Amino acid sequence: MDTLDIALRLGTATLVGVVLGLNRDLHGKVTGVRTLGLVCLGSALAVLSVHAVNGTDASRVIQGIVTGVGFLGAGVIVRNNKGRHVHGLTTAACVWVAACIGAACGCAEWQIVALGAALVLVILVFGGPFEKSIDRRWPRQESSDLA
Repeated sequence: MDTLDIALRLGTATLVGVVLGLNRDLHGKVTGVRTLGLVCLGSALAVLSVHAVNGTDASRVIQGIVTGVGFLGAGVIVRNNKGRHVHGLTTAACVWVAACIGAACGCAEWQIVALGAALVLVILVFGGPFEKSIDRRWPRQESSDLA
């Protein structure tokens, strides 16, 4: 693997993470450009490093990334005092998917990176307004109301 190929993989991972983070920043979330850019870059670095050292299959590294980043995502999930409202699930999911996209960049799976990033942005941009329109039509019941 030459330097240009490594730079392309790492640069793409960073750029995709930054773009995903920009959406989070624009919505006032604490996990933004820097966090998601670093998560994507770190995943790509891990996959590339293992592949470069011994040329083995990167599946074990990817499994570790997907599992380990779950802990990072769990750090942004917050529940209020009464436990009725949970915040940060979308941001946690975004952290997790950024790691997956970074791993795909490390494997040079460009079609997966492009389509995955596009779908994530569609969900982030249009998902919120769609959820709000559903909530207006069919309001959710509180958990205490269901008991």
